[in-house]
Amino acid sequence: MFNYCPGCASKKITFKEGKVLNCADCGFIYYHNIAAANGCLITVPENDGEKLVFLVRAKEPAAGKLDLPGGFVDIGEGVIEGLYRELKEEIGWTPPFPPKLFASFSNVYLYKGINYNTCDMYFTVSVPDLKPQDFCLEEAEVSGVRFLKPEEIDYDQLAFPSTVKAVKTYLGILD
Repeated sequence: MFNYCPGCASKKITFKEGKVLNCADCGFIYYHNIAAANGCLITVPENDGEKLVFLVRAKEPAAGKLDLPGGFVDIGEGVIEGLYRELKEEIGWTPPFPPKLFASFSNVYLYKGINYNTCDMYFTVSVPDLKPQDFCLEEAEVSGVRFLKPEEIDYDQLAFPSTVKAVKTYLGILD
């Protein structure tokens, strides 16, 4: 992650346990802790079951793959505040009632050569009569939206392992 100490520019640094950077020369310590992230599994009930809402990622990592709306929690936010902000930013939509937390998984988010360890918290909300045109997509982040029945989901097309776990957990699929 670092070639030189951010404190004194020494090359005598170590990175232990994937999270603690230590400088032997100046004593600088940096803890690379997990980042909090959120995702929202939006479902649309129908007469013959339900559909799940997926977004098509417009940028790396995993551009072109399917993901759930959500993202990183910003400094000064709680996870629910961050979820509402991300929903508004990505799809221009606010749920009509509060989403409910249903699962949490660890994840690794590789971005520009750095692995960010995340704690992904997943929420669910069921919204009857929701349509793709109810969303206003942020094109820099989202290139499309898909409403899929459970049997239509190609798990190899989901962007992240934690997204696969969240969807399978929601659907009661055990591996």
